[in-house]
Amino acid sequence: MASHSETLLEVRDLRVYFGPAARPARAVDGVSFDVRAGETIALVGESGCGKTVTALSLARLVPEPPGWYAGGEVRYLGHDILKYDQRALRRLRGGEIAYVFQEPADALNPLFTIGAQVAEAIRLHRDDADARALTMDILDRVGLPDPQALLKTYPHQLSGGMQQRVMIAMALACRPKLLVADEPTTALDVTIQAEIMDLLARLQAELGMAILLITHNLGLVAQLAGRVHVMYAGRLVESGPVREVLDRPAHPYTRALLEAVPRLTGSRARVSGIPGAVPDSTDWPAGCRFHPRCSLAQPVCREKTPADESAGEGHAVACHFWRPA
Repeated sequence: MASHSETLLEVRDLRVYFGPAARPARAVDGVSFDVRAGETIALVGESGCGKTVTALSLARLVPEPPGWYAGGEVRYLGHDILKYDQRALRRLRGGEIAYVFQEPADALNPLFTIGAQVAEAIRLHRDDADARALTMDILDRVGLPDPQALLKTYPHQLSGGMQQRVMIAMALACRPKLLVADEPTTALDVTIQAEIMDLLARLQAELGMAILLITHNLGLVAQLAGRVHVMYAGRLVESGPVREVLDRPAHPYTRALLEAVPRLTGSRARVSGIPGAVPDSTDWPAGCRFHPRCSLAQPVCREKTPADESAGEGHAVACHFWRPA
């Protein structure tokens, strides 16, 4: 098992664009972060900020075309995934980096049984394995009742929560070193959400894998992650330890996200929304990309892109006016 200090994944200045080179949609536009063995990190932001494209890029799952990798590196255990051939990518996907997506009903094939779909993932990466026995074992480990009966069950016969557990079983069947969970609880009710996140935390402890959690739910981030990266308009605007970022947010966008979270206690009666919307990725604003929606914006924000600055140990922020007055 890898040491928890080992860096599994290094993303450096990643740029993933879509469409024609003359006027591309710059979905991911210079993103850098690391994932260490055994840790949980979160990538948060509104829809359209580039979170899912970032996640898919880690295993070269962005369709080419219309997508294309415009620059940067994604290094897994020191090797650049963007230079892998198709054979190496097949070994990587599922075997080393696995995914759980937000809509299990869409991800599971309605024409095949649960047993066939989980066993297929095992056979692709473990030639000498007893696929049936391992399928039953992993279905049991994710808390599904009567795994033997489930082998002949079709996805439509399961609830949303059970379908998501099947997706987790498929992802973990080959004991990946990194699990990418992209909005894994969005379609589930609150009680099932909690069960799924508790399950992921338990399986992480058992298997020693790292988790990259893609979400807009800051409650999940506070519950599970050790570090968080806040993404806006294709770039990271704030990064750091979860407690540091959530308790002392430095970037106006991070503060706005937190102010938009409903609270059951405190004196604030109404939730504060963020004016406007995430801009079009074919026409990001100049300077700080958040300036059209920011109450602190000054002329320099429209003219100059802010560089990363230290807001504390391991805490970085890209804002011209993040310091308290």
